[in-house]
Parts: sequence; structure tokens; C-alpha cells
Amino acid sequence: MGDFHQTELISTLHRLRKDNVDKLEEDLIEHTEHRPIALVLPCLYSELKREALTNIVQEIKKVGYLHEIVVTLGRANAYEFKHAKEFFSVLPQRLKIIWDDGERIASLFKLLEENGLETGGPGKGRAAWIAYGYVLSEETSEVIVLHDCDIVTYSRELLTRLCYPVANPNLEYEFCKGYYSRVTDRMYGRVMRLFITPIIRALKKIVGYLPFLVYFDSFRYPLAGEFSMKADLARVNRIPSDWGLEVGVLAEVFRNVAPRRICQVDLCDNYEHKHQDLSADNPEGGLLKMCVDISKVLFRMLAAEGIVFSEGFFNTLIATYLRTAQDTIKVYNDDAAINSLFFDRHEESLAVETFVKGIRIASKSFLEDPLGAPLIPNWNRVTSAIPDFLDQLKQVVDEDNA
Repeated sequence: MGDFHQTELISTLHRLRKDNVDKLEEDLIEHTEHRPIALVLPCLYSELKREALTNIVQEIKKVGYLHEIVVTLGRANAYEFKHAKEFFSVLPQRLKIIWDDGERIASLFKLLEENGLETGGPGKGRAAWIAYGYVLSEETSEVIVLHDCDIVTYSRELLTRLCYPVANPNLEYEFCKGYYSRVTDRMYGRVMRLFITPIIRALKKIVGYLPFLVYFDSFRYPLAGEFSMKADLARVNRIPSDWGLEVGVLAEVFRNVAPRRICQVDLCDNYEHKHQDLSADNPEGGLLKMCVDISKVLFRMLAAEGIVFSEGFFNTLIATYLRTAQDTIKVYNDDAAINSLFFDRHEESLAVETFVKGIRIASKSFLEDPLGAPLIPNWNRVTSAIPDFLDQLKQVVDEDNA
């Protein structure tokens, strides 16, 4: 049967039909005459060599409603940047590539640093942020849409359903988060299943009713990298530059947007992309680093909501999280059994033990420095400090693409 379930705080837009993508695209072509869409693609050069991105480009070629595409290219030398321009040149839409490692962009990051504006190191957060800046500099697109470049199961339907809730003015949404199933012969999404949901629910047990936690628990897949938003949100949202990006974005949206203007949308039957190693003994890599970064962002956001943390609080949280996660493993084991999926309870338990380690590392770091690494400044602050920065950014990107 169709899934009609609505979560507590935000609207959920389901995928009850799978044959209406043409109708949605027709609607978007009409709506984008007044509400143009910019697609942002944070991309590493290495992804150009993978089949996933080749398929993504072929699917985007079929889309007629996009106003512009902005690619932020990372880890690329001059020759590779030139190759990237050729690779993406098959796209019929207006295209700009931001060369994240280029000298011109580097000079702008240096200018920001000289003015006390920290943007963190290279990564998806900074890549997305600088692309937003370019979109704002052009002053033509009203909607910004972002998705990753490693989606193996990508189709133009995913993009269309992601754009529709914000681009359609009749729906009145300002931010839309994508969600999807991640299943093959087994369940994936370990950080979501075994860390995010259990820790949010553990916090709810300890803290009690808190709108911020109810809001987070309303998302089906808060770690999804796909979302759309009104361009004006890019002016006011601050975002982390590390693995806490998705959680940080949702926290900023909570601060800046009324819940009734926020939704989540079912994008596709299934979603497959590259998988991260657990890296149980390496807090600087893999899912352990992801857990640490997300935990620190979550703790800081909760502190900003008035929650008082202490060593005793964190000890209680770890114990409550562990019990909640262990109960969750049992549920997923049963779910896998009724669907004849492979399920390794030992590996699931190892993941939970690794996430406990991540929470310990993050809690210690938080107690030592509650503020931690600063978020990337929003664009309103940047233009306040350097009034012509967006003009400089537009000029630099246009020169690189000439």
C-alpha cells in the first residue's frame, strides 16, 4: 500500500506515483519562468572518471527547466580543470565551473581570512558555500538545488522531485530535504540507522520535549545530501565545513524558517552511492570521523537551545544511546528477516561500538571547547565586511571559465 505517514513537525511529500515525471517537468518549465532554478554540484575531479557522474550528466541533459548549473571542482590541477570544462560542456544549460584549487579563487579565500572570515578547509561545505555565493552574485536564480555527484542510481526524476516543492509557488515551501531507501541485498545507511536516530531519541528521553529534537526526528533521512531552498536562505544560513554539513544545514533552517515552510520529499525507489569505511580505530577518517563531526555540531546546536552539558550528562547520554541503538539493531534484524535481506548483527554491533567511541571523543572536545571550529559565515556577513566580494567572485569565476 502507499505510504501516507506524516511525521510530527514537517510535511512529507510521498512518491505515490512513479509515472508522472513528465507532468512535473511540464509544471516546472512553467513555474521557472518566474522562479529560475540553479543546480549546484560539489564535485571532486576523481568523480569525472566514475560511471555515476557520466550518467548524472546524461540525465541532466534531458532537463529543460534549469536556469543554470554551478559546479565546484575540487582536487584538480590546471590540466584537470580544462578537462572538466570539456566534460561538462555537453550540458545545454548555462554552466559555470568554480575551480576550487585555482589561484584566483585561492586569492579570494585569502582575502576572507584577512578580514577574519574563516571558511574552513576544502570540502563539500565550502564547495557548496562558494557556489551559493556565485549564484547570489548573478542575481537571476531564485531557487538553489544541490545533490551529490556519486549517485549510482541517479535519474532525472530524482532532480525533478527535488526541485518541485520549492520551485512551485503554489506549495509555499522555502526548504525541501530529499529522502530515499538505501537497500540492495542488505540495508545501508549505518550512520542514519544506528547513530542519528538512536542519539536523537536518547536525547529526547533525557531532555524531554524540545522542538529542536522533535524537528530533527521528523526527517526520514537527515543525512541525505540532496535539498532545495529559496536562494535567499543562502544569504542567512551558516554551515559547517566538515562532515557535520547536513546536520548543520538542518539546524540553520530550523532557526531561519517556519516549520510549515519546510518539507521532505521521497526522491526515488532506491539510492546507491559510494560507501564509507567504518574506520573504527581512526577518528580522522570514515564513519568514525563522520560520527565525531556530527556529534559536535549537534551538541553545539543543542547548547544554543539552552541545554546545559556536563560530564555526567554525557555519561548518561552514552548509556542511553547504547541501549537505544542495541534495541534498534534488534528491530532492523527483524525487518531484514521478513524481507529476506542479509543482516550481520556482529557488524551492526561493531558500528554501534564505534559510534559510542565517536560520542566520547566529541563530548570531550565539546567540554574543552564548547564553540569549536566556527561555522562558515553567511553571505550577509561577508558582504557586510567586504561589500564588493560577490562582484569579485563573479569576475574570478567568469575569468576562469573564459
